[in-house]
Amino acid sequence: MLSDEVKSAYDNFYTQTDTTWRMLGAEAKATNIMDVCKSIHPDKVLEVGAGDGSILHFLNEWNFGKELYALEIADTGVSLIKSRNLNRLKEVQSFDGYQIPYADNEFDLVILAHVLEHVEHERILIRELKRVAKNLVIEVPLDYRFGVDKRMKHFLDYGHINMYTPTAVRFLLQSEGLEIVKDKVSMTPTATIKFNHFVNNKEPKTFARVFRIELEYNIKKFFGNLLGTKKQEQYGNAYTVLTKKSSQTLQIF
Repeated sequence: MLSDEVKSAYDNFYTQTDTTWRMLGAEAKATNIMDVCKSIHPDKVLEVGAGDGSILHFLNEWNFGKELYALEIADTGVSLIKSRNLNRLKEVQSFDGYQIPYADNEFDLVILAHVLEHVEHERILIRELKRVAKNLVIEVPLDYRFGVDKRMKHFLDYGHINMYTPTAVRFLLQSEGLEIVKDKVSMTPTATIKFNHFVNNKEPKTFARVFRIELEYNIKKFFGNLLGTKKQEQYGNAYTVLTKKSSQTLQIF
């Protein structure tokens, strides 16, 4: 169970006035989720760690799932999700970060987007997700780079206590008895990068800066497509993976 200090920290997190920034990021995350889930048609969908409901907003708009459900640790997040009045949203609950208050196999799909990097006991949560989900989609940021330990304060300020590569995520999920169905590495869209530079960081917006952002993105995209998976993972900013319960059970404990 989460401590009161951690719960309070995330409760305060959603009092910030950064709606546009959150919606930009959420649109990309929702797009990735739909991309890897093209082979399934879930009726009942649960998002765990749903934040302010920005991903659910897009899933609702795009008619993904007949019924949407949400769990969130922060009371402010729960209130914000409810205030969206999403027509497909059936229930929003607060939870303790680990115990999911639903029955086995209750959901066709469970979503965990940009949550796992914050979780102290990741395998405990994954087992709970696996219990209630027929399919599970996870997205994590690809924070890991050489020398990442020298930027520890930066990541801890965002609450990122775990670092992942696509290989590490696949190993984690497969060692918990989950089978990889579809995965995707993605780069941060240029609209989001520009917003971060020119709005969040208040950098002067010049033609040269905008051109450089677009050029860098397109070069990375080109060489990623040309040189394959290894290069795509090097340039990627997020990894999205759809899994299902494996017929081969791996017991590691």
